[in-house]
Amino acid sequence: MLKAVVQLENLHVVLVRARNPLNIGAAARAMSNFGASHLRLVTPYEKAFREAVSAVGAAPTLAKAEEFDSLAGATRDCSLVVGTTAIGHRELQHELYPFEEAAKKIRQALAAGRVAILFGSEKTGLSNEDLSHCHWLLRIPTREEHRSMNLAQAVAVVVYEISRGGTTAKAKSKLSSAAADMESVNRIAAVLLEALHASGYIHRRSIATAEEKLRRMLRRFELSSADAEVLLGMLRKILWKLSQGEEPDRDV
Repeated sequence: MLKAVVQLENLHVVLVRARNPLNIGAAARAMSNFGASHLRLVTPYEKAFREAVSAVGAAPTLAKAEEFDSLAGATRDCSLVVGTTAIGHRELQHELYPFEEAAKKIRQALAAGRVAILFGSEKTGLSNEDLSHCHWLLRIPTREEHRSMNLAQAVAVVVYEISRGGTTAKAKSKLSSAAADMESVNRIAAVLLEALHASGYIHRRSIATAEEKLRRMLRRFELSSADAEVLLGMLRKILWKLSQGEEPDRDV
């Protein structure tokens, strides 16, 4: 018997630029099959997805699905963000975990906080910019000759693999020690980026690339919420010194 309801309460499935409302409905159905109920969509192409007839038995999941204009917004309250990829010819900038090991790590993280799993559009998957919001990646072990999967099927396979491990006790790791959510990490990135720009380290023309690299680096640190607060205070002080403005408030 699956023990998925409590275990998957912290799981958030995030569909990025999903194109087909039938796929969105089928993804909601797959989530409901295994006890996941939190669906988030980032700029879906089709606004009529809530009426998808493919969401058989999962109308509540589809009805309460949240829409976001950005991936940063969709993951801001999550302490772990995992991207899915078929790899192909892409040169990855993140650690890629074997499927079963990835599911185990996700189950451990779910015991301590919210986890977002990102799925890209049916046509293009996740972009490099999307992946810069991730801590690490997973790949469903399809055969090499046919890597790509239907979006809803991919959601079903991943959620099933996570749910079949049953309820997991809190992990003795950084994630169980009040890991920083992505809103805090993004605030650190914004202040650090401003400080790097003020110092002359970053050229205006390379700001987008620097931002992606910075996001990836900060996620690799796996900061606790307490460390994130201290680091943000340090960076604000550095930025104030660089700008020679008024000293900022210390309540961070």
